[in-house]
Amino acid sequence: MSLYRAETRRLMKRRFTKVLAIGCLAILAALAVGTFFTNQKVGPAAIAAAQARANEDYQNALRDTEQQKQQCVAAQGTERASDFPPNCEEITPPSQDDFRYEWYMPATFSFRTNFPEMVLALAGILAMGAFVIGASFVGAEWSSGGMMNLLLWRPQRVRVLGTKLAALLAGIGAFTVVVSAVWTGLFLLIAALRGSTAGMTSGAWQSIMLLELRAVVLVVAAAALGFGLASLGRHTAVALGVTVGVIVVFQFGLATVLALARVKFIEAYLIPVWADAWLSKQVRLEDYESCNFSATQGCMPDTLTITWQMAGGVLAAVLVLVVGAAMWTIRSRDVT
Repeated sequence: MSLYRAETRRLMKRRFTKVLAIGCLAILAALAVGTFFTNQKVGPAAIAAAQARANEDYQNALRDTEQQKQQCVAAQGTERASDFPPNCEEITPPSQDDFRYEWYMPATFSFRTNFPEMVLALAGILAMGAFVIGASFVGAEWSSGGMMNLLLWRPQRVRVLGTKLAALLAGIGAFTVVVSAVWTGLFLLIAALRGSTAGMTSGAWQSIMLLELRAVVLVVAAAALGFGLASLGRHTAVALGVTVGVIVVFQFGLATVLALARVKFIEAYLIPVWADAWLSKQVRLEDYESCNFSATQGCMPDTLTITWQMAGGVLAAVLVLVVGAAMWTIRSRDVT
């Protein structure tokens, strides 16, 4: 049996891999069930009911405004005059546009509008699972001594580690593609039963497919990152410890220091913003403490746009650094 087939078989047969994969699927299933039961299909009856509620609230607001105006007029010259504006004509009734019936509609799942958010949730859940699976896949062998035994009959160190990584990425990638396809079909069904699939043009489908492709890349990258960190530290706990350290230092400590230093665009130094930019194509940050005066728009804050190309470059650089270091260390360090 080839080394690649053996590593693929080992990945699929590991109890930890199965448990974590089932756990991720259970979370996704709960999210889908929750979406199904918290949305409903909107018909003429629901629209009519929403219009009736909007009109009722509008009429009530008109009556309340008229009462306040009458009380204002009656209070003139009395102690209560201070409770109202000096000119009672300033108490104006609301507009019909302030009570749009769309705001009274029940929740309904629009596939075109809401499904991208579900893809982001899918990517986040699977990426976390892939990171842990990737770390444990190689970390467990280092800590148990299995790597040393394997290198006795396969002494090509870089080739062995590279084959393990290839088997991991192929397995995680295939699993993510299958889950993504099922996820899309499941929410298409939810939209058909509890919402709408209107507006799904060829361009809309292309946008969703590209979003899911970027999600697959993110999940595979998370697996590679976990694998690389665990291989560098030769233990699964090292990858998890580095992750916790990065979260504590960069997400909380660094953000606090930058805020105290009044650094612009603090969010640009935080990891989730770059992941969001990769998936959502771009993230626009604003510095509300700055002011660029415009004669037509007033005071406008400075902005910084992080594109998916920028996020992809950062992600690629991190992977090259971590995985490259793992390959270099297994070639240069003693296997003990």
